[in-house]
Amino acid sequence: MKLRTLFTGIMSVLILFSFSAVYSQQGDQADMMKKWQEYMTPSTAHQPFVKMVGNWTAVVTNYMGGQETKSDGTGTYEMILGGRYLKSTFKSTMMGMPFEGMGLDGFDNVTKEYLSVWVDNFGTGIEYLKGKFDEKTKSVVYTGSMVDPMAGKEVPTKSIMKFIDDDHTTTEIYSFENGKEVKSMQIDYTRVK
Repeated sequence: MKLRTLFTGIMSVLILFSFSAVYSQQGDQADMMKKWQEYMTPSTAHQPFVKMVGNWTAVVTNYMGGQETKSDGTGTYEMILGGRYLKSTFKSTMMGMPFEGMGLDGFDNVTKEYLSVWVDNFGTGIEYLKGKFDEKTKSVVYTGSMVDPMAGKEVPTKSIMKFIDDDHTTTEIYSFENGKEVKSMQIDYTRVK
């Protein structure tokens, strides 16, 4: 009899605990759904990317070894995954060789940071960047790191995506030499109409 009473008492506590957990989860679930909805919904911070959608011609200026060289290129931008990310593809020539790359840019609604990854056929690594929007210059200023094969390690890098107007944008890329920021490349884009 005592064993039955003990078993009934334990079962009652477990049932009460289960109802309490279910009720708590329903409240938590509504809050969780609200937070996920806010996280997954493109915001006004995604709008600069939307304006990039389309085909572009590009003039690439390299500043290497104190010399300036220019080449032409093309870029294509599209919003993917319901307007959450900007996918870019780029083709040009660099150092007399065909160059092609692909990027993915986004804005994280929780961390309030712009995010960028880049890959190209001039390496086997992935460049990771994070940044903020500079309202004064209408630019996303990214900082991060990339692998420098000459140094044999990751080195800091900086990229600035400037939104000049609906038909013109510029990307500036900086490296760091002896702790000093040095402009290594500029890409001037013009929209194809």
